[in-house]
Amino acid sequence: MAVQALYRKWRPRTFDEVVGQEHVVGTLRNALGSGRIHHAYLFAGPRGTGKTSTARLLAKAVNCLAPEQQRPCNECTICQAVNEGRLLDLIEIDAASNTGVDDVRELRERVGFRPNEGRYKVYVIDEVHMLSNAAFNALLKTLEEPPPHAIFVLATTESHKIPTTVISRCQRFNFRRIPVSEVVERLEWMVEREHIPADKEALTIIARQATGSMRDAESLLDQLASYGETGITATDVRAALGTGDSETIIQVADALAQGDVALGLGAINTAVDEGADPRQLARQIVEHLRALLLLRLESGVVPAHVSDDLRPRLEAQAAAFSSRSLAQAVRLFNQAAAEAKGGWQPQLPLEMALIEATLPAKTPHPAPAPRGQPAPAGPRTPPPSAPPRPAPTRSTSPPARAQPARTAREPKPAYSPAPDGGRDEAVPATAPTPPSTGTLTLDTLLGRWAEFLNALRPRNLSLEALLRSCRPVGVEGDIVVLGFDYDFHRGKAAEDRNRQDVEETLSDLLGKKYRVRCELAKNVQPRQDAAPPQSTTSGSPAEQSASDDPVVQAAVALGAVIQS
Repeated sequence: MAVQALYRKWRPRTFDEVVGQEHVVGTLRNALGSGRIHHAYLFAGPRGTGKTSTARLLAKAVNCLAPEQQRPCNECTICQAVNEGRLLDLIEIDAASNTGVDDVRELRERVGFRPNEGRYKVYVIDEVHMLSNAAFNALLKTLEEPPPHAIFVLATTESHKIPTTVISRCQRFNFRRIPVSEVVERLEWMVEREHIPADKEALTIIARQATGSMRDAESLLDQLASYGETGITATDVRAALGTGDSETIIQVADALAQGDVALGLGAINTAVDEGADPRQLARQIVEHLRALLLLRLESGVVPAHVSDDLRPRLEAQAAAFSSRSLAQAVRLFNQAAAEAKGGWQPQLPLEMALIEATLPAKTPHPAPAPRGQPAPAGPRTPPPSAPPRPAPTRSTSPPARAQPARTAREPKPAYSPAPDGGRDEAVPATAPTPPSTGTLTLDTLLGRWAEFLNALRPRNLSLEALLRSCRPVGVEGDIVVLGFDYDFHRGKAAEDRNRQDVEETLSDLLGKKYRVRCELAKNVQPRQDAAPPQSTTSGSPAEQSASDDPVVQAAVALGAVIQS
């Protein structure tokens, strides 16, 4: 004979055994004591929080033969019949399997018959949100004017899918996720009666893994009860669930605080190699970093997994961070937890989150030096507020905006989208941008490649990691050619969705619509559209400086070779 599952064997038989739902139990007890029993109830909340168990307790209480203050007594024939699942007046319906209007019509035909044994016939409709619209409409009239001997209890995990006309005819009770401390207390009570040796740390890990669901915690306990011969230990739980050791999580946080990327990557990969699930590991890191953030902000909120002996260590660790860096790390690892669910390198999102979290704050990227001119050493200092400028040269046609004259070796001013969303205008080059003429050069694109990757990261983190294995190798009009070392990477980047993300990010960054072509780097030589041939007549100072630009000269020479 199969052994009964723990969550069924230890299902609450009295209101006192319901865990974490005191607001629901108190209201139902008062209603039973005063005789104010409603004809329809809606129990809404996450899975495993006691909705169906409370519905069965209500069915026992309204039909129990004991005095009102002692209901349910679990001793009378009615209570024993409910506990054994043989009371005819308790009808449990799975709405996921009976979604049609015909099923509801059959229920309406039977609801008029009087109870067999008890005072009330209690209909418990589980997952009621699965009913079709026609079924809800058929049930609506019965809920509005039910027979005096019928009580309906609708249970759901997705109350937003239930029509408001149905909700308005029910008394609604919202079931909450059960705190970790109360789940641990219930598990300790259970293992004591089952004679299962278990460490409190192991039970705490189980409770945290259940995320507020008592049924999930009891199912995990049932599974782990047979894992080891000497009882349930924290090591066994981590091995079975794929979670990382607490010291590993603290080591990753230390690496973030010290900016030691190698230490953090080593801790992550060691945990994964030992069997930790990357998603579980990411969730543990998020939980730990959230605890550090709450301690750093002195919010007074202490997560349940932070014990009294562990708190001083976490407070010292939190002091090594700034609030902003912790918030950024929580956001990055939370995103990694959502992405680390498969793929050929499941720990890659965690590694990228660690690397990005340890990077210094963004600074304006220095403008690329013209070809043939050495890049300035050291950090780029901002230009003076009023730099000396050469006198402007008169032109036969007045320009729309006054532009300073430039020497042949002076880099061209950049352009960026106007703050008000208008046309691109020439602005001082606080950040490198394409030339004001709208022509994109390969050198400019290479200089802004890191900025492009940073802009792509929030849109598609995996794609941003993939594009780190490529580089721009050419600009052909409005087409940017990307060179990849491997055909697999090229094929992934060339997929419609990925290519569209690259094109949109690049266009937003450069202020002009660009398309992207993905090629193998070994098949493409770095090139760029040739500039138009220079006129022999003297032009404006801007034209003269453009003709003297080494990049333009190289493009003209390359164009001549191609044409020949």
